[in-house]
Amino acid sequence: MLVCSDNLSFGFNGETLLKGVTFTLSEGDKIGLIGGNGEGKTTLIRLILKELDLDSGTLQIKNAIRIGYLAQNGGYDSENTVFEEMREVFAEDIRLLATLHDTENKIAVTDSSTAEYRALCSRYENLEKQISARDSYQFEVKIRSVLNGMGFENAYAQKISTMSGGEKTRLKLCRLLLEEPELLILDEPTNHLDMKTLFWLEEYLTSFKGALFIVSHDRYFLDKLVTQIYELESKTLSVFKGNYSKYKILKAEKTARILKEYEKQQEERARMQDYVDRNLVRASTTKMAQSRRRALEKMELIEKPPLPPDPPRFTFSYAEKPYEKVIEIKNLHLTVGEKTLLNDFSFTLLRGEKCAVVGDNGTGKSTLLRALVQGKNPAIAFGRFVKIAYYDQENANLDGENTVLSELWGRHITWEQTKVRALLAQAGLPSEDMDKKVRMLSGGERAKLALAVFACENGNLLFLDEPTNHLDLQARESLEEALKAFDGTVLFVSHDRYFIRAIAGKILELENNQGVCFTGNYDNYTAQKQMQSAPLPAPSAKHTPKNSGYRSKEDRALEARKRTRIHQIEKEISALETEEAEINETLALPEVTGNFALLTEKCDRLEKIHSLLDTLYQEYETLIE
Repeated sequence: MLVCSDNLSFGFNGETLLKGVTFTLSEGDKIGLIGGNGEGKTTLIRLILKELDLDSGTLQIKNAIRIGYLAQNGGYDSENTVFEEMREVFAEDIRLLATLHDTENKIAVTDSSTAEYRALCSRYENLEKQISARDSYQFEVKIRSVLNGMGFENAYAQKISTMSGGEKTRLKLCRLLLEEPELLILDEPTNHLDMKTLFWLEEYLTSFKGALFIVSHDRYFLDKLVTQIYELESKTLSVFKGNYSKYKILKAEKTARILKEYEKQQEERARMQDYVDRNLVRASTTKMAQSRRRALEKMELIEKPPLPPDPPRFTFSYAEKPYEKVIEIKNLHLTVGEKTLLNDFSFTLLRGEKCAVVGDNGTGKSTLLRALVQGKNPAIAFGRFVKIAYYDQENANLDGENTVLSELWGRHITWEQTKVRALLAQAGLPSEDMDKKVRMLSGGERAKLALAVFACENGNLLFLDEPTNHLDLQARESLEEALKAFDGTVLFVSHDRYFIRAIAGKILELENNQGVCFTGNYDNYTAQKQMQSAPLPAPSAKHTPKNSGYRSKEDRALEARKRTRIHQIEKEISALETEEAEINETLALPEVTGNFALLTEKCDRLEKIHSLLDTLYQEYETLIE
């Protein structure tokens, strides 16, 4: 048991935030914590971290537990380089290796017949055992593996103080992964990750040995990793077995079951009360009526399940249809400073199409959207009657000094105030927020306001840059439904795979200064990407039936190529495995462990061998199927 809460309650300034919270978090648990904005997710985390004191109940935490915590924007400042900062995690390993090297040097100059020599040899043996148990020789391999996976392969020597906030947050996550805490608490860990890094992190955390406690709005991420969902709603915590998709089913079933039990009890109580009312004053039935009344008074009431809070609602409409060809880009050259993002890029978007733009960070997704909004590049042409609406992920079009009401009303001064208030309320901003300054809003509230402003622009061509950032799950699902119902044209950038899957019927991938279109939804896109990465797919059964003795010239040639490649892979694997065994033997030699440069070289080569072997094994399995 790592954390055990029993009937925990916590409040602030007289307002109850958490009530009767009970749960147990054990070794190896993978928990997803969900709930609307303001439901108390961060408060619960701060209680676990002992940053807050509970009001009542108990919260037991394992003694000397090692907890790693990544806040939403939890980077840190340091004058160290990236690699230096990660080396600090392995200070004890580095000390042990240095002590081992020092002991080797002393052994070399000590008379083997002395007691000092025997003591040094004993010390050397103990050090070897400690180093082997900690896997200290591999510390640089571990650092490189995590840094490369998280997108820092070209930033080892960069000073952390020169990095952006998102990069610092990612780097903090790298350090936490290397520290391997018993309990890893992650608050929105996918916010600053591109697809490639996200896939790597999911795979890494799948084999993470400690317990995971994840706050996330990324439904794909939760589906991949967690085995339990903790939901905070109406100040209480409910526990559901399974991932997010399973939770949706179980939550609906639970609500329906409790509602049915509540209604059944209400009907029973009504019948009993009716009997009491009709028979209490009649002498012949008074005793029976009194008995029913006592039973009513003792009955344990089933509380009516609370209705879920009204989700925000968004509606997108336009006045006039554009021509069929909405966007046409021919030979676009897009740069930022001296860096080329897109070279000779062509792309067409037709009326009614909904296209997601995907790609690694820095490939130019947001820059492309801004170039389209500006519309100044001669390589970009729009069809007639196109009206653009643009959602900026930074919400830079909002004035922080305006009130919520004036931010929207000021753009539509002829509208009635009641209409403006109704639109803001529909977007999830209640009446008490109307007079708030925009700068005082939370990230989620700002996003809802920006979406309300965006929807009122009535564009028939919608550009959205990371629209789900800061939105809770309810708001994300509401936005999905609104965009699915919209019959106009949509081009959007998003890292939210659930969102992409729900909306997009076309995928534009930016990579290596080029843009490639994939027809179909997100599942088709991922399937096509997997097919492209397959080295030599087997011939289709449609063209070469199992029971057919006939094989075309092309089939025979393909089979020969497969046999040749299989033989070649077997030789390559054998050579690499031999080299791997030789390197592992040399890693224990004093002349290697005492030479840092040589040790680094050996570890780098070992990491390269592991990567090559993984690739070859996968290709081999594909070919022999």
